[in-house]
Amino acid sequence: MLTINVAVLLAVIIVVRLRRRTEARSRNDEKLTVLIVLVFGILVAPTAFGQGVLDLVAELAAGITDSSR
Repeated sequence: MLTINVAVLLAVIIVVRLRRRTEARSRNDEKLTVLIVLVFGILVAPTAFGQGVLDLVAELAAGITDSSR
């Protein structure tokens, strides 16, 4: 039996949608892409990968803040 992780499926959909030319997108198409990305973020956030990305971004933000002092 084949199982598909919803987060992986959304990641593929996001990549396919973002590869299209900007001129070919309507306002509703862009809103749908934003909605898909938000759902993807909600699905990925509690995973180990999501926590790793959060830690990396927090570390980068702290480094930028420290370098500006």
